[in-house]
Amino acid sequence: MRVLLIGANGYLGRFVADRLLADPAVQLTVLGRGDDADVRFDLASGSPGALTRFLDAVHPGVVVNCAGATRGGARELTRHNTVAVATVCEALRRSGCGARLVQLGCGAEYGPSQPGSSTAEDAVPRPGGPYGVSKLAATELVLGSGLDAVVLRVFSPAGPGTPAGSPLGRLAEAMRRAMQAGDGELKLGGLGAQRDFIDVRDVARAVHAASLSAAQGVINIGSGRAVRLRDAASVLARVAGYGGTLHELDGPPGPLRASIAHPRTDPDHAPPAAYPYPDGCGSWQQADVRTARDRLGWRPRINLEESLADIWMEAACRI
Repeated sequence: MRVLLIGANGYLGRFVADRLLADPAVQLTVLGRGDDADVRFDLASGSPGALTRFLDAVHPGVVVNCAGATRGGARELTRHNTVAVATVCEALRRSGCGARLVQLGCGAEYGPSQPGSSTAEDAVPRPGGPYGVSKLAATELVLGSGLDAVVLRVFSPAGPGTPAGSPLGRLAEAMRRAMQAGDGELKLGGLGAQRDFIDVRDVARAVHAASLSAAQGVINIGSGRAVRLRDAASVLARVAGYGGTLHELDGPPGPLRASIAHPRTDPDHAPPAAYPYPDGCGSWQQADVRTARDRLGWRPRINLEESLADIWMEAACRI
């Protein structure tokens, strides 16, 4: 099976590439903006015609799109998450390769949900920010393209390679600084949000399964269990061996604030900075993952403690 992978240098794309390369039946070609790509091509600015010519030359059986942006203004998010996908869909329609498309979507497309509920694929999407809107628009383009296509709506990815600026990445960095400074108290705020964390290696397994399947439409990829950020912080403290006290600051759920405690007499002490949770999904999100089980034969294998241990291992190695 010849697979064209777009976005192999991204957070999820790296693990998808590793998973596909581990399959001896897969011939992998990487398309991207980096120098290490087999073919350099910028989806956000390249023309569908140019991509069509490449598709006709390589003739892949599957195209996997992991490319996109998670941060930036509405214009940048639209360019990288929506216009880029329009280019892929149009090029595949023009091409004679007949490739199957596996598009990585996001749980942020659903927006806020009722606490205690599990979000299934038939839920009406109501994204709460420009990121979710840009990803939902991409999903609609794929679903309306007439292509043999599946969209995997990935909820909150975690594990090795987690960006330092993400909520779990900031938790790990705050804990590293506390341990390095010998602080016995770590002050954290905004830990009331509950998210469905799924390990990136399980996401890669889902992409591999979707590439081999005939499933179409939208399929949720998550653990099926919401975890409160304060509980994730406690697990992280345990795997890190942090013996200090986790002190949660008062404040509304949603923003994540992290600060190393200082004595009150420290004149340099300042209030912790606030960081909005980037997905616009409010205080709760949990995936219904029965479709992935039934149509892909996929189940998550890696628990959150193992994901957090890998996050901590990388954070602890930072100087």
